[in-house]
Amino acid sequence: MPTRILLVGAGAIGAFYGSRLAAASNTLVSALCRSNFAAVKSKGLRVTSPNYGDSTFWPEHTFASPVEARKANLRWDYLVVATKALPEVSDDSALLEGLVSEDSSVVLIQNGIGIEEAYRKRFPRANVLSAVTIASCAQPEPGVIKHNRWTKIDVGPYQPDGDNQTGEADRQSKELVGMLREAGIKDAEARSHEDLQFLRWHKIAINATMNPSAVLSGGAGNRELAMDPELAIHAKGVMEEVLSAAPAILGKSLPPWLATPEQVLQSVSKNTSGSRPSMWQDWEAGRRMELEVILGNPVRMARGKGLGMPRVQSMYALLKKAQEKREGERKGAKL
Repeated sequence: MPTRILLVGAGAIGAFYGSRLAAASNTLVSALCRSNFAAVKSKGLRVTSPNYGDSTFWPEHTFASPVEARKANLRWDYLVVATKALPEVSDDSALLEGLVSEDSSVVLIQNGIGIEEAYRKRFPRANVLSAVTIASCAQPEPGVIKHNRWTKIDVGPYQPDGDNQTGEADRQSKELVGMLREAGIKDAEARSHEDLQFLRWHKIAINATMNPSAVLSGGAGNRELAMDPELAIHAKGVMEEVLSAAPAILGKSLPPWLATPEQVLQSVSKNTSGSRPSMWQDWEAGRRMELEVILGNPVRMARGKGLGMPRVQSMYALLKKAQEKREGERKGAKL
C-alpha cells in the first residue's frame, strides 16, 4: 500500500515539502488548499529550485475544504499541517476533524511555541509530530513556489509527559525523515521530544528577534539587523533573553550544540540575498502577523515561571496594539 499524505496548507513551505515528499518512492500526496486552490487545481504546484530543478507537482487530490477531503473517504498516514499559526483567530486543529485515524500522524511544520497541544487534546489517540524547519521559500503568485537552497528540517514526537511510549511516534518520525532524505533533503533529521523542543525555542530566539524587529524598524532585513551596531545589540539581547528562559520552561540546560546568539548574527551577516522575514511581509500586505505563537506564548510561559522577557514583551505589546489599531481603522472605514 502506498503511504498517503495530506498536505494541510499549500503555501510556500507546505507546498515545497509536499513536492519533495511526493518525489519519494510509493508516496501519494494530496493538498488541502486555501487561497491558491483554483491555481493548484488547474495548473498544479510549479516549484523552482537551484537544488532540485524546476518541476510541476500534481497532488493526487486537491481539496478546497475539509468537507471535500472528508468526502474522499481516504485513510491518511500523515497529515502535514503547514498553515500560518493564528490561534487567536482560529483553532486549525478543527480542520482535521474526521480526517485523523488512530494510526495517523499529525505533523506540524509551523512557526512558534505552544502549537502542538491543541492537536494532542483533539486527537489523543493519534501521534503528533513536531517539525522545525529553516527553509527559504516564497510563493510569488498562487501555485508557484520559489525555493532558495535552504532545506534544514528536524522532526520529533511531541510527548511532553512521556506519554505514548510504544515507540510508534518515534518510528513514524524516523519514517517521515527517511522519505525526506530519499527525496534529496539531506539535512532532514529525526529528534527526540526534548531535543525538538529545544530546537523550537532556539528558532523562536531567532524569529522573535528578526520578525518583529523588521516591522518596528520599517523593514530592516536580516543582514541589516546583524550589521547595524545598535540593532545588533538589540538582536543579541532578544536572543539571550529567550534562550535564558528556555531551560526554566523545559526543565533542562541548553544543549551545547545549539548556535549561540553571536554565531547566529555572524551567519546572518553573510546573507546577501536581502531577504526580509515573514512578519514584515505580512505587515506590508496587511495580513495578520503570527504574534501570539512567536511573541505572546513565550512571554506568557516565562511569566508563568516567574521570569521576565522585557525586550520580547515590549515588542509584543507594541505590535499587538499596532495590529489592533489598523484592523479597527479598517472596520471603521467600512461602516
